[in-house]
Parts: sequence; C-alpha cells; structure tokens
Amino acid sequence: MNLTTIDWIIMLVYFIFVLGIGFLLKRKVKTSTDFFLAGRAIPAWVCGLAFISANLGAQEVIGMAASGAKYGIATSHFYWIGAIPAMVFVGIFMMPFYYGSRARSVPEYLRLRFDEKTRGLNAISFAIMTVFSSGISMYAMARLIQTLHILDAPFRRMSFPPQWIFDVSILFSALVVLAYILLGGLSSAIYNEVLQFFLIVAGFLPLVWLGLKNVGGWHGLTERLPRAYTHSWAGMSNPHTNPLGVEWFGLVMGLGFVLSFGYWCTDFLVVQRAMAADSMSAARRTPLIAAIPKMFFPFLVILPGLIAIALPTQLSPVASTAAAQSVPSAGEGLIPAKMDETGQPKLDQNGKPVLDYDLAIPNMLLRYFPTGILGLGLTALLASFMSGMAGNVTAFNTVWTYDIYQSYIRPNASDAHYLLMGRLATVFGIALSIMAAYAATRFNNIMDMLQLVFAFVNAPLFATFLLGMFWKRATGHGAFSGLVSGTTAAALHHGLTLSAGAAPGIKGAWLGPVLHTYPSEMAQNFWTAIWAWTTCFVVTILVSLMTPPRDEKDLVGLVHSLTARPSEENVPWYKRPAILGALVLAMTLLLNLIFW
Repeated sequence: MNLTTIDWIIMLVYFIFVLGIGFLLKRKVKTSTDFFLAGRAIPAWVCGLAFISANLGAQEVIGMAASGAKYGIATSHFYWIGAIPAMVFVGIFMMPFYYGSRARSVPEYLRLRFDEKTRGLNAISFAIMTVFSSGISMYAMARLIQTLHILDAPFRRMSFPPQWIFDVSILFSALVVLAYILLGGLSSAIYNEVLQFFLIVAGFLPLVWLGLKNVGGWHGLTERLPRAYTHSWAGMSNPHTNPLGVEWFGLVMGLGFVLSFGYWCTDFLVVQRAMAADSMSAARRTPLIAAIPKMFFPFLVILPGLIAIALPTQLSPVASTAAAQSVPSAGEGLIPAKMDETGQPKLDQNGKPVLDYDLAIPNMLLRYFPTGILGLGLTALLASFMSGMAGNVTAFNTVWTYDIYQSYIRPNASDAHYLLMGRLATVFGIALSIMAAYAATRFNNIMDMLQLVFAFVNAPLFATFLLGMFWKRATGHGAFSGLVSGTTAAALHHGLTLSAGAAPGIKGAWLGPVLHTYPSEMAQNFWTAIWAWTTCFVVTILVSLMTPPRDEKDLVGLVHSLTARPSEENVPWYKRPAILGALVLAMTLLLNLIFW
C-alpha cells in the first residue's frame, strides 16, 4: 500500500488530538477518584458515547465484519438481541445499585453485597480478562498494519528490516495509550472514546455507501447471497438451516440472555463509564443513550462483511500471505483463504479452505477508498483499536488498585499513594498486554474467541448478580460456590464438545471423547454460556439455602426489595429511564421485523 501525504496527515492529526486531550485534562487529575472515576463529573451524553465506544475495539469493528461475512445478517443478533435489551436492563434496574452504593468498581459491589472472597475471585479473573482483551486489540492492530503494508515504504527509506513492523506497531500503540491515560486518567480515556466514536462513523459510512452502490444496493446484495444470509431469523427453527448453526432457543437464551446480560450488566469495562456520570439520573441514562447508536451499528460494521463475501471471487488486495493473492479460487469474494507454510490453502476437517474472515474490512478499504478517504478509513480502524485498548487498561488499573492492591497488599495507604499505584498499574498493565499480544497468534474470527471468553467469565457472573440484586437470601458462600461451579461447568462443556469441521484442541474436545458436535463455533459458545449460567444459578441457590443469610439492614441499597426507587419527580419525560428504555426496545423490535 502506498499512502500519500494527505493520508499520513490525517493519521498524524488524529494522534495529536489524542495526546492533546490528555494534556488538557492533566490538571484536573488531583485525587484517585479523579483518575479512576473521572471525579464522577461527566455529562450523560458523553458517558453514553464512551459507553458504546469502549466496546468498539478490534473485536467489534474487525470481528463483526468477519462474522457478517461468515454468518450473514444474523450477526445483527449480537446487537438487536445480544446488546440492546441488556443495555436497557442495566440502565433501568442495575445502575441504581452500582451508582447508589458508591462502589468504585463491579468487584467492590460484590464485596458489599456478598463477601471478600467473591470480590477477590471476580477481581482476579476480570483483571486477567482485560489484559488479554487489550492484548488482542494490540495484536490485531499490529497485524493490520503489517498486512496492509502501511509502514513498508517508510521502513525501506530508513533501511529498517520489514520484520520490525509488527514490533514497532505494538510498541507505538502501547506508548500512545499509556501517555494519554497517564496524563488524564479515565477522563482522558472517555473523551478520547467520544472522538474515536465520531471517527469510526465518519470512516465507515463512505465504505458502506460505496460498497452497496457497487453491488446494486440491498436488493442486489439479496440476489447475490443465500436467503439465510440476508434474513436475520431465517432457518432459526433448526440449527442446521441457518449460518449461525443455532436454533432460536440457543440464540435467545445463550446470546440474548446469558452472554449479553452477562457482558453489559457485569463487565466493569463498560459499567465504569456509567459510574463516571455526574448524577444518578445521568448514570441510568448512559446505557440508554448508548443503545440508540448501538442498534444502527450493524449497518456500519456487519454490512461490509456481507458485501465482501458477495462480490465475485477475485485476487485479494491483501491476504494473509503473498501466495494467497495468487490463488483466487481458494477464497470467496474479497475473503482470501489462509495459507500454510507451503503456500497451499489450509483445509478444515471437511476438506474446505479455511477463509481469513478477519481480512474483510482491510480488503474493503483497499478496494473502495481513494487517497485521503483511505487515510480516514485507516484512522477509523486505528481509533477502534485504541478505544478497545484504553477501555481495558482503565478498567484494569482501577480493579488492580482498589480491589487487589488496596484490599490485600496495602490497605491503609494515603490517597496520593493509590493515585501513584494507579499510574504504575497503567504501566505494567500495558506491559502485560504487550505480552498477551504476542501470545495471540491463532485467529480465524476473533468474535468466536471473544464469545468463548465471555462464556467462561461473564456468563456465571451474571447469575451471581441476578440473584444478588433480586434475592436477598443469596449469601456470600453461595455466590462464591456458584462462580467456581459455573466456570467449571463451562470448562467441562467446552472440553467435551466440538464444532463441525474443527480439530480437537483449543476449539474444544480437549478433555476426551466428543460427546456432542455443534454445527458452528458460535453455537458451541452459546451453549457453553448456558451451561455456565445455569450451573452457577442453581449452585448459588442451593448453597445459599444451606448457609446463614446476612442481616437485612446490611443489604439496604444493595438489593432491589430493600432499596428505595430513585425519585423522578419534576424530571422531563425524555430523561426518564423507563420511557427511554421503552422507546429503545420498540425501535429494536421494528428493526428485527424489517430484517425478519
């Protein structure tokens, strides 16, 4: 790829703005609350855009386009079934507990509601997950830069070996994120996420418009693809008759309930943005404001994948290896096949080429964007990676400092000491993320892998939160036992099942004989989550009934039946969470019906 001066200028201006925001906010960071929670002083609309942007990392932009190419418009279920209802639920029902309890993190809420061991288990597992998620974003960005040959020309001019490009890309992205978080803390991350949101929209709107124009609009797309690829509910009565390979119950229960509620309601990465709001009302509206643009994002990030797979099979503008560019028949549309070390297409268990779906967006950019617009598109991609990295790093430094360091290592230090530790945690959190980036080498579709991680961590956690917030009889022993049992159930299910075409190992069946084969990896992930949630839910109830409950006076503000409802007196209708939530759900239902 030969970028022109205007492309480089667009990317340079973006990095100047990113660092400039950090410098402008540096003077406002005086306490640990300023650094970790933005002083709880951010307006609702800013928190809302940050809430959605923190989720717009590599997993979202690259992964959703990859899933669009692999599964079709059914990928929209990750939004209309797997996000919006949960975002409405967390805004209306759960934010009063998070914000009202004045907890500084999700693990700290678990300590207030249950006990220390439950908080500790969640804090450690969440810290590990954020490091890996940040590392995935770093890895994906470095691979993108390397695959698109963005730095090839500058490296040639400076006589640097091309194999350094991957390492330099990871180091540069890490240093930029490190700089603006160290300077402005969570406030810097939030305002940068708002900037990144608008950049992503500006970068991807032209891509979708040009792609649709080229294939003849939505009508042309439906003529080029099978019906199941353009109708989100087609074939959902049978797991073998739809691209996702899952029946409607597995979709609604696994994705729509367990995985989506488990992520949006309990993941501190997004909840932290709402907790930074300037009032209880603003905190409750944050997820609802975020849900409005969220429901339209399938048109920005999924449609490019459908367009890429619908185009005539041709030489790939960029492929995972140079050899793949010369074997068009091994790919499909703009999606090339992965190549082995001999230059031949990799084959799955059924003898079919393994497609490199993660290259859908890069190939679309190279096909449709001219000079200048290409720079904007690349900047939008870089912004998504930076957003994902920064979101995970700010969540990590908060959980490490408050829930691990303060709780178990240095419990009675000064606020200045915890502020210093937060900055140090940012440094070693990014260092650990770099290590995770080098470990992340096996990618076909990063959304598949991400849903598997959520099935292990977030699915059982949601069962714990659901019982903790709505059943006052739930105990700390029950919550801890449920979390351990739920994660164990996820491991057993994944270790004894496999998806069609996959080899035993990292994708399942690593414990022994295959007891069940699922039509797709996504179906396997959904049912792993269902088993994890159900096991945690049942074990928590049983153990809670056998252990003494806490005194009700200790649960005021932490359990629904013992907490006063937030007053909405003199609040305009458009600021009332219940009304906003109803409007959001009605719009989501309409979108489902349109693409039925």
